[in-house]
Amino acid sequence: MSEDLSKPAAAAPGLARRLASLTYEGVVLFGVVFVAGYLYSALTQQRNAMQGRYGLMAFEFLVLGIYFIWFWTHGGQTVAMRAWHLRVVDEASRPLSQVRALARYAAALLWFAPALLVIELNGIKGTGPVLGTLLLGMLIYALLSLLLPRRQFLHDVVCKTQLITQLPVKKNVNKP
Repeated sequence: MSEDLSKPAAAAPGLARRLASLTYEGVVLFGVVFVAGYLYSALTQQRNAMQGRYGLMAFEFLVLGIYFIWFWTHGGQTVAMRAWHLRVVDEASRPLSQVRALARYAAALLWFAPALLVIELNGIKGTGPVLGTLLLGMLIYALLSLLLPRRQFLHDVVCKTQLITQLPVKKNVNKP
């Protein structure tokens, strides 16, 4: 199937809307991570937070991957993306394949990787400084989108995906 180059690429939804969706996603993911953590601790008989923490992190990373990949390949919208009328598609506006969704999930670690590296290399400790560094890193990453083609996030450029506006279909309610 060839790409229709005569059709202009859709502009990315505004940064504020994408960040609002990201914030909402964090609220949803709190529940997903909580349930996954509870399941892991029950299955492994984990008795304290330090016991099996790397296994727990790997399990939660896998659960989050399944969450995102499933939603991105089944309609292109997570719960938060649906609420904010966003949809992820490839550059030709087609639904994502599982391979492309997996690549996007892995590349989305760019939101956190630079800040985590700064934290590790500088020995930053304490909740406030770590959280502040993470938030600053995420803010810089988000603002970087203003410099990129079609104002996309870097992980979308790398994976050849894009966020588009997906307004709900209005149903014609004619009463006979």
